[in-house]
Amino acid sequence: MSNLLILGGTTEANALARSISDLGVSATYSYAGRVDTPRSQPLPVRVGGFGGAEGLARYIQDLGITHVIDATHPFAAQMSRNAIDACVSTGVHLAALTRPAWAHQDGDRWQRVPDVTAAVDALAGPTQRVFLAIGRMHLDDFVAQPQHRYLLRLVDEPEALPLPNADVVVARGPFTVEGDRALMERHGTQVVVSKNAGGKGARAKLDAARALGITVVMIDRPALPLRTELSSVAQVLDWLDHSGVNLGV
Repeated sequence: MSNLLILGGTTEANALARSISDLGVSATYSYAGRVDTPRSQPLPVRVGGFGGAEGLARYIQDLGITHVIDATHPFAAQMSRNAIDACVSTGVHLAALTRPAWAHQDGDRWQRVPDVTAAVDALAGPTQRVFLAIGRMHLDDFVAQPQHRYLLRLVDEPEALPLPNADVVVARGPFTVEGDRALMERHGTQVVVSKNAGGKGARAKLDAARALGITVVMIDRPALPLRTELSSVAQVLDWLDHSGVNLGV
């Protein structure tokens, strides 16, 4: 009997969960617990960390997981590394459902940097209005550049902010180019800081920045060990079908 574990939290993971539920395959959807109000799912849900690769391996063994699909955010690198290690140690099938990275287009004013630390360094200099479009996980890092006026777009209302000068917009994507352009114009945005997350739901800010001639400090994705990477729900279902899962189709 197949038993799937979906490491989720993304639009792609949600779409996969719907398809798996429709097919009647036994599966659990796992949230990392970083969002206060996660979306409901058509599958049994668990929330929170596993306790590293060893904890995930124990979970896989205790629940009889046969296949793991890593559909986490492209920047959830530690979770992805843990999934790789846990699946190697338990001999369980692993595939990643990951969206293609955004590519530079004509008219883009990208300053590519390798990581968050380099993005912080890129903001050294005079005061600017910065749209910090990276979520809440790395806000503390930007305390090193307190001279800027920051615009933050977060999924949940923050309890406290480490940045002394910040405006907060609470919103959940997908976003539109028209809406993001209006947001940047309203706040006088001069620089956008973005992770290269890929996908359609959050790319509107890049199109808006291109239209407005705004520089984007683009953080490259973290490097991960070799793994099976798929880019659509259909590809995941095909992989499952060829990995011993009875999809009933």
